[in-house]
Amino acid sequence: MLPARLCRALVLLLPLFVLPAGKSLAQIPIGEASTVKEGLDIGVSTSEIAITSDFRGADLTVFGAITNPDDLLLAIGNYDIIVTLEGPRDYATVRKKERIFGVWVNTDSMTFEQVPESYSIASTRQLDDPAQLPPIDTAGVGIEHLPLNPTGYIRDVGELSDFREAYRRLKLSSGLYQKEASGVRFVSSSLFRASLRLPANVPDGVHIVRAYLYKGGTLITQREIPLRVVKTGLEQAITDTAHDRPLLYGVFSVLIALLTGWGASIAFRKE
Repeated sequence: MLPARLCRALVLLLPLFVLPAGKSLAQIPIGEASTVKEGLDIGVSTSEIAITSDFRGADLTVFGAITNPDDLLLAIGNYDIIVTLEGPRDYATVRKKERIFGVWVNTDSMTFEQVPESYSIASTRQLDDPAQLPPIDTAGVGIEHLPLNPTGYIRDVGELSDFREAYRRLKLSSGLYQKEASGVRFVSSSLFRASLRLPANVPDGVHIVRAYLYKGGTLITQREIPLRVVKTGLEQAITDTAHDRPLLYGVFSVLIALLTGWGASIAFRKE
C-alpha cells in the first residue's frame, strides 16, 4: 500500500501525463501552437450562370465565414474581407488614336499579356481611404494592382503608364471592371456576404471567385472557387458553329445579309 500522501501527489500529477487521443510524446512537436490560426470558408449562390438571348446581367452572392476568429479582434473590427470575381484571361490590345488631317487614325498600340477580361471587387470598407486605419495591403488585389505586363518591344517606356491607365479606364467605362466599396457586409460576428454584379456583356468561360481575409491590414489567408458562365440555346449554337465550322458560318452569314437586304428593298420600294 502506498502512503496516502503519495497517492494524492500522483492524482495531482496525472493530468500532466495525459496525451491527446492517438498521440504519443514523440508525436507532439516542441512548441506546438497554443492558438489556432484563422481560416476562411466561402460559397456562392450558384455555380453556373447561363447567358440567354434576353440576358441583362446577373447578381452573384458570395457568403462565407471566418473560422477560429479572435473575439477581441472581431469586436474592434480588425478583420477585413475582400471578394473578387475574375473572368477568363486573354491578351488585350490598347490603341492610341490621333487626329491627322481631320481624320482619327491609330498611331500606336500596346498589348498586355493574359489579363482578366472582366473583374469585379467588393470589400468591407473603402480600400484607398487613408483615414481608415489600419491600411490594407492590397498588393496584387484590385483593379489598380492588376499586373499589366506588355508583350514585345517597348519603344517608349514613358508611355507604359498611359496605356495601363487607358486600359483600366476603358474596362471601367464598359462595365467589365467594377468595384464596390463596402460591398462586403458582416451579417453576424464572423459570417459575411458579398454581392457582385455580372454585366450583360460578361464573357463566357470559367470565372474565379476569390475571398481574402486580412487581419490588421495584413493578408493571412484566401480561398477560391470556380464559377462557370455559359451560353445556351441559339447563342451557344452560333458560337459553336463559328468555331467548329467557320466556312458554314461564313456562308450562312452572307445569306442572312443578302436576304435582309433584299427584304429591306422590297419593304421600302417606292411605287
